[in-house]
Amino acid sequence: MLKHKDLRWSLIWLFTTAVMALWDILFLNKPALKLVIAGFINTFTIAVLVLIFTLLLGWLAAMALHYFQKNKILFVVLNFFINLIRSIPQVVGILFCYIGVGMLLQHNAVRIGPVVYILLALSMSLFIFLEMADCMRERIEHFQKLDFYNAMRVCGIAEFRIINFNILWKNSRIHIFNKLISVLGVAVFLQCSVDFIISVGLSSKANEVTLPVTMGSLLANIDSKQDILAIGNTLTHPAYFGHLFFEHLLGVTVAFCIVFSLLCIYHIANGYAERHRL
Repeated sequence: MLKHKDLRWSLIWLFTTAVMALWDILFLNKPALKLVIAGFINTFTIAVLVLIFTLLLGWLAAMALHYFQKNKILFVVLNFFINLIRSIPQVVGILFCYIGVGMLLQHNAVRIGPVVYILLALSMSLFIFLEMADCMRERIEHFQKLDFYNAMRVCGIAEFRIINFNILWKNSRIHIFNKLISVLGVAVFLQCSVDFIISVGLSSKANEVTLPVTMGSLLANIDSKQDILAIGNTLTHPAYFGHLFFEHLLGVTVAFCIVFSLLCIYHIANGYAERHRL
């Protein structure tokens, strides 16, 4: 049995996902199976892109906040825009960005492909990257108070190298990676939430037809809704439980995949933090 909690939960997620995929291949009809596969791949592809953009934007924001401290005007302007982003609820901001991408698709300004995935991921990153920026800023401010920072400055080492190599890479990469694990969970949750909201018809400008299919949009599918209702039906009719894994497999698969993935990411992040004593 694996000693570390994060590695253990990673293997649990991989094994459970593989078993679920095999079960779907055997018992789920082919059109629904194709949708589940596409939704799963699209969801985690966009989530991984969110990690990349969040890391990049967070680093740029941390660097800007650090170096703009010497210029009060630029620092105040940057802080104003950062606080403006903080004031917007993440779901609301991402929702309007998704609607904008949907409108671009409807007007043939862009086509479904890599560009759309990048736009959707960038939309989420704009409302998540501040968590990464805060993490980096905290690490930089912590090490600036230590003697080694001033000692390296006196030795003539460039401040940019001290911050990025000695502080962020050598002494903070574990903290940054742990934050990225948490961001992955946030990205999956927000993506599924916004896609679900859009797919149930909140916006006529963006829907499951225009945007790529994801786990969130599949959950809003009429068949998935009926499958979810069937799960509730088992509370009063326990004998119907066996039918869920054959007659209502689409909704059960999508709901289980979302909830179980988020649960595993949560335990992986906590386990990683415990292992490295963060």
